[in-house]
Amino acid sequence: LLHAPCPLHSYTVYYLLASKIWSVLMKRPRVGLGVFVEKDGKILVGKRKGSHGGGTWALPGGHLEPGESFESCCKREVLEETGLVLNNISPVVFTNDVFHNEGLHYITLFFKGEYESGEAFVAEPRHCEEWRWVSLDHIPQPIFLPLRNALEEINKRELSV
Repeated sequence: LLHAPCPLHSYTVYYLLASKIWSVLMKRPRVGLGVFVEKDGKILVGKRKGSHGGGTWALPGGHLEPGESFESCCKREVLEETGLVLNNISPVVFTNDVFHNEGLHYITLFFKGEYESGEAFVAEPRHCEEWRWVSLDHIPQPIFLPLRNALEEINKRELSV
């Protein structure tokens, strides 16, 4: 079908076949979560390790577990990854993130939380190289796709973090 000689249908046939293959290879979207941890006017970002976004800068976060509330997930992920305790968690923005090269699709929920206690450290060295406190307009490059999409939405909608 990809080599069909009909010029009117070759593009359509190719597109339909390619999108069918893509939908078979791509899993259903997963629910990811990122947390803007705020302390002294700065947010916490970490340099990711591993194949999924390795070398990019991201917020602490992870996957929403079955039956878990958003607030519990935010607190759990931040504590597990950074050793920090949060309070006053509230939603910021949600993004639709497709990682074409990895065949992954995420719906990422972004929240903000206030720092309550603890010192940030790399609690999961297999997944994160380092944590840094930075201002929102000085996040190091390159930025992890979901965070990049979130920042675009925040700017476009003039939301506050």
